[in-house]
Amino acid sequence: MSARFRLDALAERFALELRGDPAQEITGVATLACAEPHQLGFLANPSYRKQLTESRAGAVVLGAGDAEGYEGNALISRNPYADFARVAALFEQRSPARPGIHPTASVDVEARVDPGAEIGPQVSIGARSRIAAGVRIGPGCVIGEDCEIGEGCELVARVTLVARVRLGVRVLVHPGVVLGADGFGLAFDDGHWLKVPQLGGVRIGDDCEIGANTCIDRGALDDTVLEEDVRLDNLIQVGHNVHIGAHTAIAGCTAIAGSTRIGRYCLIAGGVGIAGHLNIGDRVRINAMALVSRSLEGPGEYASGTPIQTARAWRRSAARFRQLDQLARAISKQNKDLPDD
Repeated sequence: MSARFRLDALAERFALELRGDPAQEITGVATLACAEPHQLGFLANPSYRKQLTESRAGAVVLGAGDAEGYEGNALISRNPYADFARVAALFEQRSPARPGIHPTASVDVEARVDPGAEIGPQVSIGARSRIAAGVRIGPGCVIGEDCEIGEGCELVARVTLVARVRLGVRVLVHPGVVLGADGFGLAFDDGHWLKVPQLGGVRIGDDCEIGANTCIDRGALDDTVLEEDVRLDNLIQVGHNVHIGAHTAIAGCTAIAGSTRIGRYCLIAGGVGIAGHLNIGDRVRINAMALVSRSLEGPGEYASGTPIQTARAWRRSAARFRQLDQLARAISKQNKDLPDD
């Protein structure tokens, strides 16, 4: 049976102001443009304000300012997107947990698996690894030696914990993630590369989420660390010995080189490249496609890169790039030749 909630029940549950019919039933959520009369929509971006009057939604979560003049049912919120997310979670359908170890799973005799954990098909768990109660490990996951997975964690499918990886509680790891692979540690000697042993591990704090196909290398000596409530998107590379502070969110295709420290409450957009051995302070925001080659003190917003333009304009600009040094020298010479005041 699908979930159903009266509007007054939702308002009370999430401490929202109700305007309209308290008996209105909500059976799902949707965007303003697609919502049906028994669904809840939301307005968080002013760009969609014009959709409000045309929406068929049974109710809308929105701010007090946007609610002025709106005649439909409304839940007034200080943060409409966050409160919409809380309501939407009530309608998320998940299969019930099935504690136990699937017959096709392989568990080392030295591993410890709590009876309340769910170990799916084709899972491999290595020696001395510990799996806590309420953990869900999906199909095809590989848990190497000396790993620890805390209560309520979920590894969706095909996740690899190579060695010495520790997850806190309620960590969500999406398909294809690799945690604890060798860091890129190399020393050059006598004409060839010498591999530096990677003897550390990876520590993931409570309530973190790691997106699909993201890779986090284990440390060379100390651990690579994500503090609590760090959120990583898909296809992110985190180098060895990186330290990411609590409540930081990083969008897809960002790459962070080894031994860089990123502060708390940072927002890093997609496609950012961060060089190694840097310090990035708390509450720093880095815009998309930026190249970070020096340390950044927080708080602040940073950007780099060239905005998109026509190919013809880009070719003209590229030609001028090659002339910048010559132009700078000419200006410098001209300034030296000017008489003093």
